[in-house]
Amino acid sequence: MLNPLKKPKAIEIHQSKRERKTLNVTTQSLERQVREYLSKKLSGIYLGLWLLVPEYLRIGSWDLLKTWSRSEDKDINPRMALQMVNEAALCVNGQRPVRSLSHQGFELLNGLPFLASDVSVHQLLNEHTINDAKQLQTDLGKLRLSKGHYSKAGLFAFDPHRIHSYTRRIMPAKKKDRNSKSEKIMQTFFCIDAMTGQPIAFRIGCSSTTISKATIELLSMIKSILPYNGIAMADSEHVTAAIINEFSKDEQLDIIMPMPMTRKTKQSIQGINYQRKWAGYAFGETTYEMNGVNSPIQLVVQRTGEIDSEYRYKPFAFTGQADRLKLLSEDYPERWTIEEFFNFEAAMGWNRASTMNLNIRYGKMSLALIAQAATYQLRQKLPKPYKNWTAKHLADSVFRGIEGDLRVKDDTIIVTYYDFPEDLNIKDYYENLPQKLISEGIDPRIPWLYNFKLDFKFK
Repeated sequence: MLNPLKKPKAIEIHQSKRERKTLNVTTQSLERQVREYLSKKLSGIYLGLWLLVPEYLRIGSWDLLKTWSRSEDKDINPRMALQMVNEAALCVNGQRPVRSLSHQGFELLNGLPFLASDVSVHQLLNEHTINDAKQLQTDLGKLRLSKGHYSKAGLFAFDPHRIHSYTRRIMPAKKKDRNSKSEKIMQTFFCIDAMTGQPIAFRIGCSSTTISKATIELLSMIKSILPYNGIAMADSEHVTAAIINEFSKDEQLDIIMPMPMTRKTKQSIQGINYQRKWAGYAFGETTYEMNGVNSPIQLVVQRTGEIDSEYRYKPFAFTGQADRLKLLSEDYPERWTIEEFFNFEAAMGWNRASTMNLNIRYGKMSLALIAQAATYQLRQKLPKPYKNWTAKHLADSVFRGIEGDLRVKDDTIIVTYYDFPEDLNIKDYYENLPQKLISEGIDPRIPWLYNFKLDFKFK
């Protein structure tokens, strides 16, 4: 285990080819080298990423990383985990962009005088189990709940998300959809808050994981995070007897999902007495018996069109007692927020999978949720249209697109930005940062930077 308190380990430094060497890391030498680096003025293009530091403090990210890595403040493991979090915020994928991060303020942001090597990161992730990653998701979800990242409307979107994998393992090739080419993919299952678009938890699928098993496990994780009742909105892939039975007996969450238009379904919806609500829209209800389901399913049907020959029907299975008309006409369309989440945020770590080692994938994707949470808080400070930027656009334009320098004055690290875009309008949030954090009841000292404070200047 990469714990310097037990035994120093050789960590490869990602420097230039001529300077590459190894370093025996101890807690004392680590702090000494970081302080030495901070004592020198530093220039770089990655200093925009330091804007996430106060968001990490507000979320409590450091405590999450220490708990996940089972480490203390001065250990190297949570700093290596923070490196992975910041790589996710930068939307870094592949070897070349990782190699370009050193000597520009990125390694110091993590409380390290170097970049941890791929081998060291691999070993750290592999030492932590799937359950460790799930617990990290649960702890983060509770913190995000306390910060108001989730709406109390209680609408949750469930959806499978298939990620292209570059693994060399022998495994079956599958299609993302009917028209795509078969390829190696990693199946994931996400749940997000449909009103705010923020992720709550995810589950990775493997050969033995059915959509029923993954959905029921996500249900359990959501209930451990959120204390209030709600409705899960899924697609027709989730229409299984196991899922319907599980949600039917659950007292906290119900589920609504489109029913496949089979011959039996069509027969069930033809004899309904539809109530016309407005032009081109009618609404009806009936029951439906499905093999393996313990009791008849509530079938809620919307009919669109004004002429008999042009009627279109869309039936939904529902396990709750909420207002059906509001649920179908107003609430269910919010389910598509999850597609926006994949389009906007996938570059942070949910668009490619280089390995199928589940310990590593769970760990890395769960750590990326911390980066996404901090970035979300930063976005709330941005004016439109900047708060609607994709994760990749924000990373390119702000985190790696602004010149600056870093220096230390007394007990405070000062990051100075030059020619900072005025229209981002965030100076008031970051200038005199220590005082602002104290006013929020947050300790301004940064534990992974050996209790230095942080402040910003804009020139």
